[in-house]
Formats: sequence, structure tokens, C-alpha cells
Amino acid sequence: MKLFKSLLIAPTALGLMVPLATNASEVNLNDISNYSDLESIDLANSFKKDEEVKSTLLAGGEGLVDDHSGGFSETTTASFSVDMVVGAVDSDDATTSEATTFDYQMGIGLSTSFTGEDSLDVAIDIGGGDGDAQSISATAMGLDATKGVLTVDGVTYSFPVGGASVIVGDATDISAAYTGACSYSAFLDYMGNCGTGNSVGVGTAGVTAAVSYAFDGGFSLAGGVTSPQSEILGETGVDMYGIEAAYTGEDFGVSLAYTDAETTTYLGLNGTYSFDVASLSVGLETEDADGSDEAFGWFAGLTFDEVGPGSLSLGMGTTANFTDDDDEYYVYEASYAYPINDGMTITPGIYTAESSAGDTTGVIVKTSFSF
Repeated sequence: MKLFKSLLIAPTALGLMVPLATNASEVNLNDISNYSDLESIDLANSFKKDEEVKSTLLAGGEGLVDDHSGGFSETTTASFSVDMVVGAVDSDDATTSEATTFDYQMGIGLSTSFTGEDSLDVAIDIGGGDGDAQSISATAMGLDATKGVLTVDGVTYSFPVGGASVIVGDATDISAAYTGACSYSAFLDYMGNCGTGNSVGVGTAGVTAAVSYAFDGGFSLAGGVTSPQSEILGETGVDMYGIEAAYTGEDFGVSLAYTDAETTTYLGLNGTYSFDVASLSVGLETEDADGSDEAFGWFAGLTFDEVGPGSLSLGMGTTANFTDDDDEYYVYEASYAYPINDGMTITPGIYTAESSAGDTTGVIVKTSFSF
């Protein structure tokens, strides 16, 4: 019953959000222009230091910049995003809370270039949850839990070497250099791996160096290594090595990746094909751990890009990789994303995840802002 009561709350939350977006569009631009007379207010000088700091940087494609007057390079950009989630669950597991919850996360992306071909990128996350006591809905959606504290989520620098692209950084996945072959618009964070989270989507977010090369005709190769921050390529901790080969055609793509995590290896295959009305994505992955039987997992998803004003996604897959002797459990999801305007999208969705403790069904409404 709690789940169905929560279904009544979600539309109410949407009703509160949409007027806010509507009112935001009714700003009187004429009133604002009255305050923009640069003859009386010099915005540029209001941030000017007593002593100008001169630096010599290469701005992207612009040549040598001799004077920034203490400001940012013209090639530096910032992007912002906010996700708000209202969710409730109904579970057979007695230890699972069925409370209706609200969670949020904010992301800040900073990017700059010094030569026009390179890119220095910094990702900053803010999440309201506690990682040790995050709600079921926040965990399912993969929201960041930083207790409201600004946290650097990754620092990377990418640059060309010959015809190849190199990426190095901290808190970075090897798969950042991979091409991949999945066009599915996932709702749950787990489904975003497209069934190959240990191979094509290899993570761990450590100290990483990776290189990729795109050949003519749609074929590409990539590979890299990642280590714990405490010791790079040392005897303590797990070092991971990965390689991927991919081909991208006009309406389809395929990707094959291999990961060696010392005591466990993974082999993953992704494929996607675009039809007139939808795109199909599939994923297969095998896991071979020392002292254990080979395990296998899979995924399949359909995304219909034009269903009314938005897009519809339907997906299912195994909750992990399972051996032949294991009981297999599956996760199912359906979601519908529709844009309110260029910077706001509302995505209601429902999912069911099986486990040995019983099934958990969740209803979540996510409102995403980008600016």
C-alpha cells in the first residue's frame, strides 16, 4: 500500500516543479536591461585587481595569449547539472525501508584548453546523502553522497600524440578512452553499464593512463591501466589492465573488451542497432575468477526516441554475473523522459530487482536540470 500511496505523491511533486520552471521564463527582460548600463556600472572593472596578473598561456587555436588581466582563459568553460529524485519502494525484504524519500545531487564540470587540441577537465560533485546511510532510491539512481560537501570526483588531462589520443588522470576509469557500443538510455545506474560494467565499462576510478586510436572506416582500438592512489603498479592493491576494440557503422556498432584485474578476468561484448522507430542494445559478459567457475551475465534494452513529446526506454538483465550453479536474479526497468524546456527534463520510471531476500519494486521520479 505504501508504494501506491507514493504514486500519488510523485505527480504532486511534479506539479510543484513545473510552475517553478514556467515562472522562471516570465522574467521581464526590459527591467533587467535597465540595470545593464555599462556607462554607470563597469562589470569588468568590478572584478579587477589592483595589480594585474599577467600570464602567458596558449588559448585553443588562438595562438599565444600575452595578457589575461588576472581573469580566466577564453577557452575555460563551466557546466552545471542538478538531479532531484523522489522515490518509494515496496520490498519483500523486511530490512528494506519503504519510506518515500527525496534526494539530490549537483555536478560541476570545468574544462579548459591550452593548445586547442588538449583538454584539462575537473568534475566536482555535491550530494545531500550519507554514503553509509543512503536511501534505496538514491543508491539505485547512483546519486553522489557527499553530505553536502563539494568533492572533486575526477581530474583528467587529454592530449594527442601523433594520431592517438591519450588521457591521464585521477579518479578516472579506463573506459573513459573506450568507444563502446550501447545507445540505451538507462534509468537505473546499474543498467547504464549495459551488462558489461567490468569490461567495456570497466571502472574502479583510480590513477589511470589510457590511449585510444581511431582508424579510418569506423574501427578503433583503446587500452589502459589503473592503480590505487596509494601505490601505482605496486604489490599492494589491485592493478587493472584493459583493452577494447570497437567498430562503429552508420546504424550499428559493436565493441569487444577484455579486463585483467589480477585474480579475475572479464570479457565483454556490446552491440547496438538503430531501427526506424527504436534502437536495440545488448551486452554479454563472462567473469573468470581464480578458484571459481566461470560466471556469465547479460543485458538487453530498447529505446524509442520519439514517443509523444519524449522517449521511452525498456530494459532488463541479470543483477550480476552468475555461474551455472547459481540462482540467477534479474532487474527490469521502464522509464519515460520528456523535456519541459531546453534545461529541464522529467523522467518517471519503475523498476523491479530480484534478490535472494525477495523482490524490490521502486517508483522514482527524477527531475534533471542543466545550465
